[in-house]
Amino acid sequence: MCRLLGLSSAPERTRATFWLLDAPDSLDEQSHRNPDGAGLGVFDPDGRPEVFRQPIAAWEDRQFAAQARCRTSTTFVAHVRHASTGRLAPENTHPFHQDGRIFAHNGVIEGLDRLEEQLGSARELVAGDTDSERFFALITREIANADGDVGRGIEVAVRWVAANLPVYSINLVLATPRELWALRYPETNTLFLLRRAAGGHHDRRPLDHVDATGTTRLRSADLAAVPSVVVASEPMDEHPGWRALCSGELVRVAPGRVTTTRIVLPDPPALPLTLVDLKPDAAASQRACQPSVA
Repeated sequence: MCRLLGLSSAPERTRATFWLLDAPDSLDEQSHRNPDGAGLGVFDPDGRPEVFRQPIAAWEDRQFAAQARCRTSTTFVAHVRHASTGRLAPENTHPFHQDGRIFAHNGVIEGLDRLEEQLGSARELVAGDTDSERFFALITREIANADGDVGRGIEVAVRWVAANLPVYSINLVLATPRELWALRYPETNTLFLLRRAAGGHHDRRPLDHVDATGTTRLRSADLAAVPSVVVASEPMDEHPGWRALCSGELVRVAPGRVTTTRIVLPDPPALPLTLVDLKPDAAASQRACQPSVA
């Protein structure tokens, strides 16, 4: 299954190591289970997005491993891909970047012909075949229509998708150099949030997270001294502060760990999909995503 991970330490720049190579259940093991690509998105000191992604298993990609060890940023977006839509190619590998923002998605949206019609000229933002990149283009267009209001743009875009297209899940993480946004919808796949004080639950400890399946790892010694917010497909350690986002909940993390949240999609999708409705590849990519926590 695809895995999402977002991290914000804004306004501080921190170093975070993703998919730790020397851990027992590390890059090598994780990417055998999620073989269709891996990606990491960060922002340079001038706020420009930098995305490192390959359409191969992460264990085969030494460049990705090197970047995962050394990058610093105020916000991070990471993704391991199990393909549901689109061939294995760099342009279909998450995360994506458009208009200075970085985005990753876990789920399935159908009715792509209608989505492309809705995009209009924003179709020029799309380089690949995925539902995810088209969904991102719709969000980007609506942010522009909302004069740069990211929250409003996300809300308008996801409301249109939920009302007009067959939807299995549209969980997302979107980052700017200063903000991190996350949405869970509907309840199909889980998405969790942790507001972490400097040093974590036990104080003075670096961040060292791994999810229950060993699919995603994250380590940052810098976060022993800096507060942060983590968004992940599953809780990644024993910290008691992890909480599941509600269906339709949109979260904004601003600099200084200021977190606001609201329900932007109170109703279920107009055209809900289940696993039995999906094509075999899409169903395989989502089967392991069934929520363990509502």
